[in-house]
Amino acid sequence: MRLLIASDCFLPRWDGVTRFLLEVIPRLDDYQITVLAPNFGEYKEPDYFELVRFPLLNIAFGDIYFSRVDRRVVKKHVQDADIIFSQTIGPIGMAVINEAHKQRKPVVAYIHSIEWELATRSMKRFKSLVNSTVRKLARIFYNKCSLLLIPYEEAEEKLRKNGVKTDMMIVRLGMDSGKFIPPKDKNEAKRNIGIPEECKVIGFCGRIGREKDLMTLYRAFRKIEKQHPEARLLVVGKGVKELEKEFTSNRNIIMVGSKDNVVPYLQAMDIYVLPSLTETTSLSTLEAMSCGVAVVCTPVGYVKNYIKERENGMLFPFHNSLVLSLKLDMLLKDSTLREKLGKNARATVEMDFSWEKTLAGIKSALKRAASSK
Repeated sequence: MRLLIASDCFLPRWDGVTRFLLEVIPRLDDYQITVLAPNFGEYKEPDYFELVRFPLLNIAFGDIYFSRVDRRVVKKHVQDADIIFSQTIGPIGMAVINEAHKQRKPVVAYIHSIEWELATRSMKRFKSLVNSTVRKLARIFYNKCSLLLIPYEEAEEKLRKNGVKTDMMIVRLGMDSGKFIPPKDKNEAKRNIGIPEECKVIGFCGRIGREKDLMTLYRAFRKIEKQHPEARLLVVGKGVKELEKEFTSNRNIIMVGSKDNVVPYLQAMDIYVLPSLTETTSLSTLEAMSCGVAVVCTPVGYVKNYIKERENGMLFPFHNSLVLSLKLDMLLKDSTLREKLGKNARATVEMDFSWEKTLAGIKSALKRAASSK
Protein backbone atom coordinates (compact mmCIF):
# COMPACT_ATOMS: atom_id res chain seq x y z
CA MET A 1 0.00 0.00 0.00
CA ARG A 2 1.23 3.49 -0.88
CA LEU A 3 0.79 5.86 2.05
CA LEU A 4 1.03 9.64 1.62
CA ILE A 5 1.71 11.56 4.84
CA ALA A 6 0.98 15.29 4.88
CA SER A 7 2.40 17.49 7.61
CA ASP A 8 3.11 21.19 8.13
CA CYS A 9 5.72 20.27 10.75
CA PHE A 10 8.86 18.21 10.20
CA LEU A 11 12.61 18.10 10.67
CA PRO A 12 14.76 19.98 11.34
CA ARG A 13 11.99 21.71 13.31
CA TRP A 14 11.32 19.72 16.46
CA ASP A 15 7.81 19.61 17.91
CA GLY A 16 5.26 17.02 18.97
CA VAL A 17 4.14 16.25 15.41
CA THR A 18 7.72 15.71 14.24
CA ARG A 19 8.48 13.42 17.17
CA PHE A 20 5.25 11.49 16.51
CA LEU A 21 6.11 10.95 12.84
CA LEU A 22 9.69 9.88 13.53
CA GLU A 23 8.37 7.19 15.88
CA VAL A 24 5.46 6.06 13.68
CA ILE A 25 6.97 6.04 10.17
CA PRO A 26 9.67 3.38 10.80
CA ARG A 27 7.01 1.15 12.36
CA LEU A 28 4.74 1.35 9.28
CA ASP A 29 7.12 -0.90 7.38
CA ASP A 30 4.31 -2.61 5.45
CA TYR A 31 3.62 0.67 3.60
CA GLN A 32 5.50 2.50 0.86
CA ILE A 33 5.65 5.98 2.39
CA THR A 34 5.97 9.47 0.94
CA VAL A 35 5.96 12.53 3.21
CA LEU A 36 4.99 16.03 2.06
CA ALA A 37 6.42 18.61 4.49
CA PRO A 38 7.88 22.13 4.73
CA ASN A 39 11.54 22.85 4.11
CA PHE A 40 12.73 24.14 7.48
CA GLY A 41 16.41 23.83 6.54
CA GLU A 42 19.20 21.34 6.02
CA TYR A 43 19.42 18.01 7.80
CA LYS A 44 20.31 14.43 6.91
CA GLU A 45 17.24 13.07 5.16
CA PRO A 46 16.26 9.47 6.04
CA ASP A 47 16.40 6.80 3.36
CA TYR A 48 13.44 4.68 4.46
CA PHE A 49 10.78 6.95 2.92
CA GLU A 50 10.49 9.55 0.19
CA LEU A 51 10.45 13.15 1.40
CA VAL A 52 9.04 15.99 -0.72
CA ARG A 53 9.57 19.45 0.76
CA PHE A 54 7.92 22.78 -0.02
CA PRO A 55 9.71 26.13 0.50
CA LEU A 56 8.63 28.40 3.34
CA LEU A 57 6.99 31.74 2.71
CA ASN A 58 8.64 34.73 4.34
CA ILE A 59 5.70 34.97 6.77
CA ALA A 60 5.39 33.80 10.37
CA PHE A 61 2.77 34.34 13.03
CA GLY A 62 4.47 33.69 16.34
CA ASP A 63 5.96 30.24 15.88
CA ILE A 64 3.60 29.26 13.04
CA TYR A 65 5.08 29.14 9.54
CA PHE A 66 3.50 28.72 6.11
CA SER A 67 4.69 26.85 3.02
CA ARG A 68 4.42 27.73 -0.66
CA VAL A 69 2.54 24.65 -1.83
CA ASP A 70 2.84 23.50 -5.44
CA ARG A 71 -0.61 22.05 -6.14
CA ARG A 72 0.63 20.14 -9.20
CA VAL A 73 3.04 18.24 -6.95
CA VAL A 74 0.25 17.60 -4.44
CA LYS A 75 -2.07 16.35 -7.20
CA LYS A 76 0.55 13.92 -8.52
CA HIS A 77 1.35 12.41 -5.11
CA VAL A 78 -2.31 12.07 -4.17
CA GLN A 79 -2.93 10.28 -7.48
CA ASP A 80 -0.07 7.87 -6.71
CA ALA A 81 -1.26 7.14 -3.16
CA ASP A 82 -3.69 4.50 -1.93
CA ILE A 83 -4.38 6.31 1.32
CA ILE A 84 -3.56 9.70 2.88
CA PHE A 85 -2.50 10.24 6.50
CA SER A 86 -2.78 13.94 7.44
CA GLN A 87 -1.25 15.53 10.55
CA THR A 88 -2.15 19.24 10.42
CA ILE A 89 -4.57 21.87 9.17
CA GLY A 90 -1.99 24.09 7.49
CA PRO A 91 -1.18 24.90 3.86
CA ILE A 92 0.16 21.41 3.12
CA GLY A 93 -2.45 19.54 5.14
CA MET A 94 -5.34 21.50 3.63
CA ALA A 95 -4.02 21.16 0.06
CA VAL A 96 -3.60 17.40 0.40
CA ILE A 97 -6.98 16.84 2.10
CA ASN A 98 -8.71 18.95 -0.55
CA GLU A 99 -7.07 17.11 -3.45
CA ALA A 100 -7.73 13.71 -1.89
CA HIS A 101 -11.39 14.68 -1.47
CA LYS A 102 -11.57 15.59 -5.17
CA GLN A 103 -9.99 12.29 -6.17
CA ARG A 104 -12.09 10.35 -3.64
CA LYS A 105 -9.03 8.97 -1.89
CA PRO A 106 -9.43 7.92 1.79
CA VAL A 107 -7.96 10.38 4.30
CA VAL A 108 -7.15 9.57 7.91
CA ALA A 109 -6.21 12.60 10.04
CA TYR A 110 -4.52 12.46 13.44
CA ILE A 111 -5.65 15.28 15.74
CA HIS A 112 -2.45 16.45 17.44
CA SER A 113 -4.00 19.66 18.72
CA ILE A 114 -7.28 21.53 18.85
CA GLU A 115 -6.23 23.75 15.97
CA TRP A 116 -8.19 26.89 16.87
CA GLU A 117 -6.95 26.78 20.46
CA LEU A 118 -3.35 26.41 19.33
CA ALA A 119 -3.59 29.17 16.72
CA THR A 120 -5.38 31.62 19.03
CA ARG A 121 -2.99 31.17 21.95
CA SER A 122 0.01 31.42 19.63
CA MET A 123 -0.96 34.95 18.57
CA LYS A 124 -0.45 38.31 20.26
CA ARG A 125 -3.18 40.10 18.28
CA PHE A 126 -6.37 39.42 16.32
CA LYS A 127 -7.21 36.46 18.56
CA SER A 128 -10.96 36.56 17.89
CA LEU A 129 -10.48 36.68 14.11
CA VAL A 130 -7.91 33.87 14.21
CA ASN A 131 -10.17 31.73 16.39
CA SER A 132 -13.21 32.04 14.13
CA THR A 133 -11.14 31.56 10.95
CA VAL A 134 -9.34 28.43 12.15
CA ARG A 135 -12.57 26.96 13.54
CA LYS A 136 -14.12 27.32 10.10
CA LEU A 137 -11.10 25.81 8.33
CA ALA A 138 -10.99 22.88 10.76
CA ARG A 139 -14.70 22.23 10.25
CA ILE A 140 -14.39 22.33 6.44
CA PHE A 141 -11.29 20.17 6.10
CA TYR A 142 -11.96 17.64 8.86
CA ASN A 143 -15.36 17.04 7.27
CA LYS A 144 -13.54 16.11 4.04
CA CYS A 145 -11.64 13.32 5.83
CA SER A 146 -12.70 9.68 6.03
CA LEU A 147 -11.69 9.14 9.65
CA LEU A 148 -10.27 11.25 12.48
CA LEU A 149 -7.94 9.77 15.09
CA ILE A 150 -8.31 11.52 18.44
CA PRO A 151 -5.98 11.02 21.43
CA TYR A 152 -8.65 11.36 24.13
CA GLU A 153 -12.43 11.59 24.55
CA GLU A 154 -12.75 15.32 25.20
CA ALA A 155 -11.24 16.08 21.78
CA GLU A 156 -14.28 14.48 20.12
CA GLU A 157 -16.61 16.69 22.16
CA LYS A 158 -14.77 19.84 21.06
CA LEU A 159 -14.76 18.81 17.41
CA ARG A 160 -18.45 17.85 17.43
CA LYS A 161 -19.37 21.20 18.97
CA ASN A 162 -17.50 22.84 16.10
CA GLY A 163 -19.63 21.00 13.52
CA VAL A 164 -17.24 18.19 12.59
CA LYS A 165 -19.31 15.14 11.58
CA THR A 166 -16.61 12.74 10.39
CA ASP A 167 -16.26 9.37 12.13
CA MET A 168 -13.75 9.42 15.00
CA MET A 169 -11.63 6.74 16.63
CA ILE A 170 -9.62 7.06 19.84
CA VAL A 171 -5.92 6.26 19.39
CA ARG A 172 -3.93 7.26 22.45
CA LEU A 173 -0.54 8.80 21.94
CA GLY A 174 2.32 6.53 22.94
CA MET A 175 6.01 6.92 23.57
CA ASP A 176 9.17 4.82 23.75
CA SER A 177 9.79 3.92 27.39
CA GLY A 178 12.79 1.85 26.31
CA LYS A 179 14.53 4.97 25.01
CA PHE A 180 13.31 7.44 27.63
CA ILE A 181 14.66 5.82 30.78
CA PRO A 182 15.66 7.11 34.24
CA PRO A 183 19.38 7.78 34.64
CA LYS A 184 21.49 5.29 36.57
CA ASP A 185 22.92 8.24 38.48
CA LYS A 186 21.18 11.64 38.61
CA ASN A 187 24.40 13.46 39.56
CA GLU A 188 26.24 11.94 36.62
CA ALA A 189 23.35 12.90 34.31
CA LYS A 190 23.78 16.52 35.41
CA ARG A 191 27.53 16.45 34.92
CA ASN A 192 27.08 14.98 31.44
CA ILE A 193 25.33 18.16 30.27
CA GLY A 194 27.58 20.55 32.18
CA ILE A 195 25.46 21.23 35.28
CA PRO A 196 27.06 20.89 38.73
CA GLU A 197 25.63 17.91 40.59
CA GLU A 198 24.67 19.99 43.63
CA CYS A 199 22.18 21.97 41.52
CA LYS A 200 18.48 21.15 41.56
CA VAL A 201 17.21 21.30 37.98
CA ILE A 202 13.71 22.50 37.05
CA GLY A 203 13.13 21.94 33.36
CA PHE A 204 10.98 22.43 30.29
CA CYS A 205 11.38 20.78 26.89
CA GLY A 206 9.50 21.80 23.73
CA ARG A 207 8.71 24.63 21.38
CA ILE A 208 8.98 28.08 22.89
CA GLY A 209 5.59 29.34 21.75
CA ARG A 210 3.15 31.72 23.39
CA GLU A 211 0.68 28.90 23.97
CA LYS A 212 3.28 27.20 26.21
CA ASP A 213 3.05 30.14 28.67
CA LEU A 214 6.69 29.89 29.70
CA MET A 215 6.51 33.30 31.38
CA THR A 216 4.43 31.70 34.15
CA LEU A 217 7.28 29.24 34.71
CA TYR A 218 9.78 32.13 34.58
CA ARG A 219 7.91 34.11 37.25
CA ALA A 220 7.53 31.04 39.48
CA PHE A 221 11.24 30.31 39.20
CA ARG A 222 12.11 33.87 40.17
CA LYS A 223 9.89 33.49 43.24
CA ILE A 224 11.73 30.42 44.53
CA GLU A 225 15.36 31.01 43.58
CA LYS A 226 16.08 33.17 46.64
CA GLN A 227 15.05 30.33 48.94
CA HIS A 228 16.78 27.79 46.70
CA PRO A 229 20.05 29.29 45.40
CA GLU A 230 21.01 25.83 44.13
CA ALA A 231 18.02 25.80 41.71
CA ARG A 232 18.55 26.08 37.97
CA LEU A 233 15.98 26.46 35.21
CA LEU A 234 16.83 24.35 32.15
CA VAL A 235 14.98 25.17 28.92
CA VAL A 236 15.38 22.79 25.95
CA GLY A 237 13.91 24.11 22.71
CA LYS A 238 13.55 27.13 20.51
CA GLY A 239 10.74 29.20 19.02
CA VAL A 240 9.46 32.77 19.28
CA LYS A 241 12.55 34.99 19.41
CA GLU A 242 11.17 37.54 21.86
CA LEU A 243 10.37 34.75 24.31
CA GLU A 244 13.79 33.15 23.83
CA LYS A 245 15.41 36.44 24.81
CA GLU A 246 13.64 36.38 28.19
CA PHE A 247 15.50 33.18 29.04
CA THR A 248 18.88 34.04 27.54
CA SER A 249 21.75 35.43 29.63
CA ASN A 250 19.70 35.39 32.83
CA ARG A 251 21.11 34.21 36.14
CA ASN A 252 20.49 30.58 37.01
CA ILE A 253 18.76 29.93 33.65
CA ILE A 254 20.30 27.48 31.18
CA MET A 255 19.03 27.76 27.62
CA VAL A 256 20.37 25.00 25.36
CA GLY A 257 18.19 25.40 22.25
CA SER A 258 16.71 22.58 20.22
CA LYS A 259 18.26 19.11 20.56
CA ASP A 260 17.90 16.02 18.38
CA ASN A 261 18.25 13.84 21.48
CA VAL A 262 16.50 15.26 24.54
CA VAL A 263 16.96 12.21 26.77
CA PRO A 264 20.19 13.41 28.51
CA TYR A 265 18.50 16.72 29.38
CA LEU A 266 15.36 15.10 30.76
CA GLN A 267 17.47 12.69 32.80
CA ALA A 268 19.28 15.66 34.39
CA MET A 269 16.02 17.26 35.56
CA ASP A 270 14.70 16.91 39.10
CA ILE A 271 11.34 18.49 38.21
CA TYR A 272 9.64 18.93 34.85
CA VAL A 273 7.10 21.74 34.34
CA LEU A 274 4.41 21.96 31.67
CA PRO A 275 2.79 25.43 31.91
CA SER A 276 0.86 25.09 28.60
CA LEU A 277 -2.51 26.66 27.85
CA THR A 278 -3.41 24.09 25.19
CA GLU A 279 -2.30 20.48 24.60
CA THR A 280 -3.92 17.20 23.75
CA THR A 281 -1.70 14.54 25.37
CA SER A 282 1.69 16.36 25.74
CA LEU A 283 4.34 13.97 24.48
CA SER A 284 7.06 15.96 26.26
CA THR A 285 5.38 15.38 29.63
CA LEU A 286 5.14 11.63 28.98
CA GLU A 287 8.82 11.56 28.01
CA ALA A 288 9.80 13.33 31.24
CA MET A 289 7.62 10.93 33.25
CA SER A 290 9.21 7.97 31.48
CA CYS A 291 12.62 9.30 32.58
CA GLY A 292 11.41 9.16 36.17
CA VAL A 293 11.10 12.92 36.61
CA ALA A 294 8.51 14.47 38.95
CA VAL A 295 6.16 16.58 36.79
CA VAL A 296 4.09 19.68 37.59
CA CYS A 297 1.54 20.52 34.90
CA THR A 298 -1.47 22.65 34.07
CA PRO A 299 -4.77 20.69 33.88
CA VAL A 300 -4.68 20.80 30.10
CA GLY A 301 -6.13 18.32 27.60
CA TYR A 302 -5.65 14.67 28.53
CA VAL A 303 -2.90 15.60 31.00
CA LYS A 304 -5.47 16.27 33.73
CA ASN A 305 -6.72 12.69 33.31
CA TYR A 306 -3.42 10.85 33.64
CA ILE A 307 -1.78 13.06 36.28
CA LYS A 308 -3.01 12.16 39.77
CA GLU A 309 -2.18 14.81 42.38
CA ARG A 310 0.71 13.76 44.66
CA GLU A 311 0.61 10.24 43.22
CA ASN A 312 2.44 10.51 39.89
CA GLY A 313 2.71 14.29 39.53
CA MET A 314 1.12 17.61 40.46
CA LEU A 315 -1.24 20.08 38.81
CA PHE A 316 -1.46 23.87 39.07
CA PRO A 317 -3.97 26.40 37.65
CA PHE A 318 -3.36 28.14 34.31
CA HIS A 319 -1.27 31.34 34.53
CA ASN A 320 -0.81 30.86 38.30
CA SER A 321 2.88 31.38 39.04
CA LEU A 322 2.22 31.59 42.80
CA VAL A 323 0.73 28.10 43.11
CA LEU A 324 3.42 26.76 40.77
CA SER A 325 6.14 28.32 42.93
CA LEU A 326 4.64 26.76 46.08
CA LYS A 327 4.60 23.29 44.48
CA LEU A 328 8.15 23.70 43.19
CA ASP A 329 9.25 24.79 46.67
CA MET A 330 7.57 21.70 48.17
CA LEU A 331 9.29 19.35 45.73
CA LEU A 332 12.70 21.00 46.10
CA LYS A 333 12.49 20.54 49.87
CA ASP A 334 11.18 16.97 49.78
CA SER A 335 13.40 14.53 47.89
CA THR A 336 11.28 11.57 49.05
CA LEU A 337 8.18 13.06 47.42
CA ARG A 338 10.12 13.82 44.22
CA GLU A 339 11.34 10.25 44.01
CA LYS A 340 7.88 8.83 44.69
CA LEU A 341 6.26 10.97 41.97
CA GLY A 342 9.02 10.12 39.49
CA LYS A 343 8.79 6.38 40.14
CA ASN A 344 4.99 6.37 39.82
CA ALA A 345 5.18 8.56 36.71
CA ARG A 346 7.41 6.00 35.02
CA ALA A 347 4.99 3.21 35.96
CA THR A 348 2.05 5.19 34.50
CA VAL A 349 3.79 5.54 31.14
CA GLU A 350 4.83 1.89 30.99
CA MET A 351 1.29 0.76 31.75
CA ASP A 352 -0.79 3.12 29.60
CA PHE A 353 1.30 4.79 26.89
CA SER A 354 3.15 2.33 24.66
CA TRP A 355 3.93 2.91 20.98
CA GLU A 356 2.78 -0.64 20.32
CA LYS A 357 -0.80 0.30 21.31
CA THR A 358 -0.62 3.54 19.31
CA LEU A 359 0.73 1.77 16.24
CA ALA A 360 -1.91 -0.96 16.44
CA GLY A 361 -4.60 1.73 16.49
CA ILE A 362 -3.09 3.60 13.55
CA LYS A 363 -2.72 0.46 11.45
CA SER A 364 -6.29 -0.55 12.24
CA ALA A 365 -7.53 2.92 11.25
CA LEU A 366 -5.59 2.96 7.97
CA LYS A 367 -6.88 -0.51 7.08
CA ARG A 368 -10.44 0.54 7.96
CA ALA A 369 -10.23 3.66 5.78
CA ALA A 370 -8.63 1.81 2.87
CA SER A 371 -11.32 -0.88 2.92
CA SER A 372 -14.06 1.74 2.73
CA LYS A 373 -12.88 3.16 -0.63
